[in-house]
Amino acid sequence: MRLDERLNMGKQDIDKVHVIRGVIDRRYTQVEAARILRLSDRQVRRLCVRVCADGARGVLHGLRGQPSNHRLDPELLGMALSAVHDPLWDEFGPTFAQQKLEDRYGIVLSDETLRKLMILTGIWESRRHRAKHRAWRERRSCLGELVQLDGSPHDWFEGRGPACVLLIFIDDATSRILYGVFIEVESTLHLMRAAKVYLRKWGRPIALYVDKDSIYNVNREASVDEDLRGEGPITQFTRAMSELAIEVILANSPQAKGRVERGFDTHQDRLVKELRLRGISNIPDANEYLWGEYLSEHNRRFAVEPASPADAHRPLLDLHDLAAILSVQVDRQVSNDFVVRHRNRFFQIGPQQPVRVCRKAKVCVQERLDGSIRLVAKGQRLKFHELPARPPRRLAPRVVRTKELANKAWRKTRPLVNPFYAGFTLAPSVPTNPPASALRW
Repeated sequence: MRLDERLNMGKQDIDKVHVIRGVIDRRYTQVEAARILRLSDRQVRRLCVRVCADGARGVLHGLRGQPSNHRLDPELLGMALSAVHDPLWDEFGPTFAQQKLEDRYGIVLSDETLRKLMILTGIWESRRHRAKHRAWRERRSCLGELVQLDGSPHDWFEGRGPACVLLIFIDDATSRILYGVFIEVESTLHLMRAAKVYLRKWGRPIALYVDKDSIYNVNREASVDEDLRGEGPITQFTRAMSELAIEVILANSPQAKGRVERGFDTHQDRLVKELRLRGISNIPDANEYLWGEYLSEHNRRFAVEPASPADAHRPLLDLHDLAAILSVQVDRQVSNDFVVRHRNRFFQIGPQQPVRVCRKAKVCVQERLDGSIRLVAKGQRLKFHELPARPPRRLAPRVVRTKELANKAWRKTRPLVNPFYAGFTLAPSVPTNPPASALRW
């Protein structure tokens, strides 16, 4: 590869290069790498050969940026959709519609392809499948492949101190508690702070297994903008994990993440008694004991050996700015006077910026974990300062019409005596041609 040649690689490609390099350096086996990358071991061997020959370029597909060789003819798909939109074909299922397309028009498509087309155009809705029978799930094979995350609100101090929540990161392969912390409430900011400590200590796991709490799942339909982008609503925590290439898996039941749920039964029994014996009644002292003694003793007693000695945690890359990723990000609109409002605070954008900022444009407001605020537009940090109060509104001057001015001038000069009484005449100061609106009285 030439020195001036650049590779356009995403985060997943960089992670793939890291794993393949580990196989070449004999830090992973081919089977372990295949499980981490979710590929076959045969494909891993191919990637190893290509990386040895071409370097990092070997993980990139040769047809990247080019249309697929197996794509269907767009004209054929358009003819099929035109036929399916026929009012006579209302409520036709994909299988029945596929048969009619082949019988009447000679259009040969699979029923699965037609089903996807009908769903995309709103003709057909995907049916929900019945819940499958719950069965035992085998542990993952190596550390960091799946980490279960949950919080347990409980009276940990038995009335001696404030209410709090124990947050636990437990590995699925080993039942080892990788990190735990007492927090006031299970909120997005506290969860991001705990995740930041975990990521710096262990690296990025392959997936997180969580429940359907509002921190991880949004229980609403997609907005218009999200629908146009083809995205569903996600929470701030899920958005941050996706930027770090960490999959967030939602459990359908508490039994599905039994490692962490059964662990809380043990903690609510043993940990409560240990805190009582030591007279601990506040969160800082409880965290000091948790990190110093309890977690290491718990892992020594209850952790098991994984099927594979490899560690699936991936290192943090230079492009991962944790301060920006682990922040609450909200889009706000720039007003006409270049002021951005967020949580009843007002930020004035300066005239000199690294990128062009227009009125009514969207600006991302980052509320970071240390309480600071950043304004970002087009990936660039903007220069701004906070205003002490809301800027006053500028009212436009009132424009008075010429006819209205004439009416006011005539009323000021009209006589005090009714001119319709006999024997009286109009005052000489009254205009000879009064406005039409004055004749009504």
